[in-house]
Amino acid sequence: MPFAYVQGEAVTTLPKDLYIPPDALEVFLEAFEGPLDLLLYLIRRQNLDILDIPIAEITRQYMEYIELMQDMRLELAAEYLVMAAMLAEIKSRMLLPRHVEEEEEGDPRAELVRRLQEYERYKQAAEDIDQLPRVDRDVFPVNIQAPDKRVVRRPPEVSLQELLVAAKQAMMRAEMFSHHHVQMEPLSVRERMSMVLERLDGDEFTPFTSLFRTGEGRMGVVVSLLAVLELIKESLIELVQSEPFAPIYIKAAGAAATLDEQEPSVAAAGDA
Repeated sequence: MPFAYVQGEAVTTLPKDLYIPPDALEVFLEAFEGPLDLLLYLIRRQNLDILDIPIAEITRQYMEYIELMQDMRLELAAEYLVMAAMLAEIKSRMLLPRHVEEEEEGDPRAELVRRLQEYERYKQAAEDIDQLPRVDRDVFPVNIQAPDKRVVRRPPEVSLQELLVAAKQAMMRAEMFSHHHVQMEPLSVRERMSMVLERLDGDEFTPFTSLFRTGEGRMGVVVSLLAVLELIKESLIELVQSEPFAPIYIKAAGAAATLDEQEPSVAAAGDA
C-alpha cells in the first residue's frame, strides 16, 4: 500500500538517499499531561475502583508505558520516573509484613488515592470549562454598523368616519358605567286621598280646582287626579256638575245637600 503520492504516482518504497532527522516527527497515540493523568487513564480503562487500586497490576502497566518513553528526552520523563518510584515503594510496603505501629498509620495507598481523587476533580472541572462556548472558537462576535438614517414619524391620517366611530365607542363604554338613583316619590296617592277626604266638610260642595296646588307642578296635578279617581272608585266621594262645561264640585258620598242649594254660597264665597 503506498504511503504517499508524488505528482499522481504512488510511492511504495523510501528513497535510499532520503535522510529523516530523529526528531522530525513524533506521534503520540495517547497524550497525558503527567503521571497522575496516566494512572487515572489506566484505572478508567479497566474500570477499577480508585479506592482499592491493585498496585501490582497498575505498576506493571505503568512501567510498560515508561519503557515506551525511553527514546524520549529524559527531562520529559523525569516526573514519570518519580511516580514509578513511588508506585514501587507502595508495592514494597504492601508486600512486607506490617507491624502494629504501621497498621495504625493506615493504607500505604491512601496518599496516592487522595492525589488521584483531587486530580480527577480538577480534570473534570477543566473538561466542563472547555465545553463552554468560547469566543473565536465556537462563537464569533459580529459588529455591524447601522447606517445613519433619520426616521421621520408622520402623524397618522384620521378620517372623519373613523373619528365618529371612536366617539360612538367611547359613548357606549361610558353608558356601561352609568347608573341611576331610585328614590321614593315625595307625593303619595294614598296620602292625597286622605287630604281630599279631610277637606270635604259635611254636606257642602268643594270646588274640584281647589284640590290642586300650583307649587307641586304637573306631578301634583296627576297625584290629585289619581286620588280623586280612587275615591270615586271606592264610592267615597261624588262629582257633581250642573251643566256641560260648568264648574265641577266634589261632595262626600251620601251627603243630603244638592248643587242648587250650595251654588249661591259657593258663588258668594267666590265673590268674596
